[in-house]
Amino acid sequence: MDLRKLKTLIDLVSESGISELEVNEGEDRVRIVNAGSPAPAGQVVYANPAPVQAMQAAPAAAPAAAAPTAEEAPAETGFVARSPMVGTFYRAPNPESPDFVKVGDTVKVGQTLCIIEAMKLLNEIESEQAGVIKQILCENGQGVEFDQPLFIIA
Repeated sequence: MDLRKLKTLIDLVSESGISELEVNEGEDRVRIVNAGSPAPAGQVVYANPAPVQAMQAAPAAAPAAAAPTAEEAPAETGFVARSPMVGTFYRAPNPESPDFVKVGDTVKVGQTLCIIEAMKLLNEIESEQAGVIKQILCENGQGVEFDQPLFIIA
């Protein structure tokens, strides 16, 4: 993938205020996540070089992605459970099982909140504080970064 194209996409994400831009074309994937800093910097994660056609479709996808960000609910206050590692967030042990926790559930210290898959290992993330789940900040199957907020517990 051409570095100039990546730079253009990063600038697009940082200037538009969207939090994330993902472009998929077959097996090729480019995902840029805005770190939220005022500097025009984002994180780029990609596998296999994407063809030029995927890059041309990216500007059209950006305005559509900007709409949900404006409609987000105000942030809850309370203890923020954060990701201890980079991986993939899962709310349940498998697709057929119920979620470990839902918004409104009361949790105890040590209770499993979710699973983060890292390098083919499933790591149970346990609650560090007792309380009520006020907000779940990640979608099932979403990639998460180290120290990324996952849950708000009050």
